Amino acid sequence: MLDRVTGMQVFVRVAALGSLSAAARALGMSQTMATKHMAALEDRLGTKLLHRTTRRLSLTEAGRNYLEAAERILSEIDEADSRAAISVAEVRGQLRLNAPVSFGIREIAPLLPDLCARHRGLTIDLGLNDRYVDLVEEGWDLVIRIGSLTSSSLVARRLAPCPTVVCASRAYLDQHGRPKTIAALKEHNCLGYTLSRDAGVGRWQFGRDGKVSVAVTGNLKANNGDALVAAAVAGHGIIYQPAFLVARELADGNLVPLKLDHPTRELDGIYAAYPSDRRPPAKVRATIDYLAERFTGSCS
Repeated sequence: MLDRVTGMQVFVRVAALGSLSAAARALGMSQTMATKHMAALEDRLGTKLLHRTTRRLSLTEAGRNYLEAAERILSEIDEADSRAAISVAEVRGQLRLNAPVSFGIREIAPLLPDLCARHRGLTIDLGLNDRYVDLVEEGWDLVIRIGSLTSSSLVARRLAPCPTVVCASRAYLDQHGRPKTIAALKEHNCLGYTLSRDAGVGRWQFGRDGKVSVAVTGNLKANNGDALVAAAVAGHGIIYQPAFLVARELADGNLVPLKLDHPTRELDGIYAAYPSDRRPPAKVRATIDYLAERFTGSCS
């Protein structure tokens, strides 16, 4: 089946130039192919668009009526193509960016005013979710992921490392003692993050590869890291969290890092990812470059 748009282009050129051969040359195709496109277009419409004589071609009444619509449609297609090309080349339009709740609030949101100031044509729709989001199904342009990436459908750029820390408040440690080994954690109130496989509920993993683990118990668990940080600061127990989440509290002395006999598990990293089946527009590329610039050496 011949392309309908190409048929329209042939017809519009024939109407403008007065012959199929001239239209074919203008479109870079053979006269035979131009003739086939015209015939297919007329067959599809069920009417003749051109009067053909040995000397010239002229429009039928149906052809004159169709010409106006065809010119408008082709113009709209050209405009749509131009807009799409501009969106790929220029940093403009709405960027739908999704990030984990705590990381988004602490690390991403403070950077967005400067990003928008750099690119005046950019607007940002920031979504915060700790659950796994499907970029394609939910319409996100870009997502921030923490930890190992398992999906081959995404193209990802590593923004920063993501070390972790075991810590508690001085008040808790003064009352319950300071553990010095991971085995000693069994005797403490360990607050579990329900969305983590490495530092969740019931078992915490240690070592660079996470192969050393210890069973833990605690009377509080949550699906949000900030909730656990707040509980730890209040003296409720020990937490095992990414360094970015407790950096402020450690610096202020509200939490104290614990040095144990095994190193903490370093998460694979912090990534910016987008679907692999599409060419990222300029707004996505510019945002990733900006985040990589700002996160160099941070979150560690």
